[in-house]
Amino acid sequence: MSLMTTLLEVQLGYSHFGGAIGAGLAAIGAGIGIGQIGKGAVESIARQPEASNDIRANMILTAAFVEGVALFAVIAGLLAVLK
Repeated sequence: MSLMTTLLEVQLGYSHFGGAIGAGLAAIGAGIGIGQIGKGAVESIARQPEASNDIRANMILTAAFVEGVALFAVIAGLLAVLK
């Protein structure tokens, strides 16, 4: 068996790790992003309690957008693993 054949087998064996790493990074990024959204909302409500309903509504909407993008990224990463 030649060196080129061995390197090709090793490369094909580990080629799916990129999708798994991408899916994990998307989940971590979404967690950090939603945490920052929550932190900002709590600080804003602490400064202006009378605007808490508007701030809460915007926080939930923004968190839903972040979660949706993260879901697409995780699915794309998992599809790359299955390919």
